[in-house]
Amino acid sequence: MAGPAPAVAAARVAVRAALADLPAGALVLVACSGGADSLALAAATAFVAPRAGLRAGAVVVDHGLAPGSDDVAARAAATCAGLGLEPVEVRAVDVGTEGGPEAAARTARYSALAEAADAHGAAAVLLGHTLDDQAETVLLGLGRGSGARSLAGMAPVTGRWRRPFLALRRRDTEACCTALGQEWVTDVTNAPDGPWRRADGGPLRRSAVRHDVMPALEAALGPGVAQALARTARLLREDDDYLTRAAADLAARAGLGEDGEVDLDVAELAAEHPALRGRVLHLAATAAGCPPGALAAVHVAALDALVTHYHGQGALDLPGAVTAVRRCGRLNLSPPRSARGQ
Repeated sequence: MAGPAPAVAAARVAVRAALADLPAGALVLVACSGGADSLALAAATAFVAPRAGLRAGAVVVDHGLAPGSDDVAARAAATCAGLGLEPVEVRAVDVGTEGGPEAAARTARYSALAEAADAHGAAAVLLGHTLDDQAETVLLGLGRGSGARSLAGMAPVTGRWRRPFLALRRRDTEACCTALGQEWVTDVTNAPDGPWRRADGGPLRRSAVRHDVMPALEAALGPGVAQALARTARLLREDDDYLTRAAADLAARAGLGEDGEVDLDVAELAAEHPALRGRVLHLAATAAGCPPGALAAVHVAALDALVTHYHGQGALDLPGAVTAVRRCGRLNLSPPRSARGQ
């Protein structure tokens, strides 16, 4: 008897590996949009989970950004139910504007998935990101001048979020759906000429990278660019994991506690490598109340100057109304007054 098609087998192997550490009886939820990536993930999970002693359901997030999105969501949910996934639910969200359309949609989506996972007591939520998505993420980070943390891309496991398909190509998920007779939808809002645009009227950044930049790189450098970018992400993630642990140790030695006010030993920080010191200063600023999304490299550099190039400069104002000042060999970061009184 012939086995499954190669793409189907690859998807099942990937899901099996991603679920291997979960206890028997645990519930996993598949985030399914109706696209090829998430449908292939739903099908593979429906096959693997019961054989591994696990329960599997699905959540479909309706962003409401295109006409007929509710119908697309309903069809995706019906497909998931037809695969044997249970529970299956559709969650409609209101997408805001903060951070731009892509970031706002991502925030709304993850919030809805987290709420569903909490409501059902899910041990994990499976996301359909592929190697192609990983390569695009690295390129977007490069374009923003990001550090290793962003260039490391998406991790296979981050808390409850799991990404089984990071080693598979988008064409593999499409081949999987084709082999299984599953019809997928293409999100028109992600097309370069689609109806959903940036505030300046240009195409969405990830869409532009996907449809314009990646093909241009493949044409200029030859095949294998996506795999090379994903490999870069993996190598940088290993470096980032090591530096993160080392920075946590340095932060503890310098006196970073868990209460609101941050008071660090300047000599302890100054003696260490800038790569570690910068991470600790970032940790300290966020611990004091700086919003992570508003804390930029220029702020961390200004904090570092208080440590390594101090010449009597006064207090430093940071995002979130946090104030940093050096006195008596200590670097003090004070949270906003409203936070201090709580």
